[in-house]
Amino acid sequence: MENTMDTKKNSDSALHLKLQGLEKSLSQRIRGQAHVIPRVVSVLQRGELGLTKPTRPRGSFMFLGPTGVGKTEITLAFTEFLFGADKLVRFDMSEYQTQESLGLLLGARLGERGTLGMAYDKSPCGTLLFDEIEKAHPRVLDVFLQILDAARVTMASGDTLDFSKHYIVLTSNIGAAEILHIQHSTQATMERHVLTRAQQTLRPEMFARITEKLVFNRLSYDNQLEIASLLLANELKFLQDKGHALTPTESVLPFLVRRGKFRRFAPCERAARVSRHSLNNRLVAARCRRAAKFHHKPDSKVNTRLLLLAGYLKRPCLTLETNTTCREVKKTSATKNYFDMDGYGKLLDFQTFL
Repeated sequence: MENTMDTKKNSDSALHLKLQGLEKSLSQRIRGQAHVIPRVVSVLQRGELGLTKPTRPRGSFMFLGPTGVGKTEITLAFTEFLFGADKLVRFDMSEYQTQESLGLLLGARLGERGTLGMAYDKSPCGTLLFDEIEKAHPRVLDVFLQILDAARVTMASGDTLDFSKHYIVLTSNIGAAEILHIQHSTQATMERHVLTRAQQTLRPEMFARITEKLVFNRLSYDNQLEIASLLLANELKFLQDKGHALTPTESVLPFLVRRGKFRRFAPCERAARVSRHSLNNRLVAARCRRAAKFHHKPDSKVNTRLLLLAGYLKRPCLTLETNTTCREVKKTSATKNYFDMDGYGKLLDFQTFL
């Protein structure tokens, strides 16, 4: 009996110690949303310490704001911290806009598990993320009301699923346009305006059962630079693990923010794509040049697409076959050098990997 009590005491102490590092962990990954993190941490701590009703989920959130400001990232961050990266299951509500989609969620016929049942089988505890909740059909929203109210849902198979060990996250772009265009309002005024819009859009009984409703700010230029730095570091580490070491110059981050900015949306996701595509394009060209062998015989075969990728052709050789001779390329387009195709198979693998 004493051993059992000691084990439980040690387990509780370890949990308390772990939860003390939660806010710091989230702050390292999320930028520009300092007002959100403490409130998220508070809900998570209560849930992990068992201070919530056992007949409800451990905690529920509604994250409101423009695309790319950190709503999904903070969900991923706290799920990884508490459970592990594989414990987040994401549902895109744009796929559940019709009444028939209720069958997709719960199972259309007796014995079917539905996407919600399959998600539960994969993660009996963790986080369920329902993205762009305002797009879901009203019948689908009834399911969320059951989950938030009683943490239980009955599937078409007849099974009743218990979500009392889950966190529920609903994200929405309601009021996003106002956040992007309001210039001189206080945080409290903007938050009140967006929450009012959300309450008018969603059913009152559902809105009332969400533990915490949070409005994410648009990102300042400095925040965008910080996020671009994190994204670039991740890309560089990924490529370094594959044997490609790159060192960015000081002008790279402002370039990513400038190219990644798109007025209707926040810049983070677009900046990530710009970063990834720019690095990949440079690596393809560099890999092509490394495959170069000079002093070809006039009749040796080259691949004009490879020459174009590497910048050795000033314009595409549209009139030539993919594999043609150096002599024919020279007649058709100005080139600096020619390529040997010995390593082209490896290059194809490299492009497939990208």
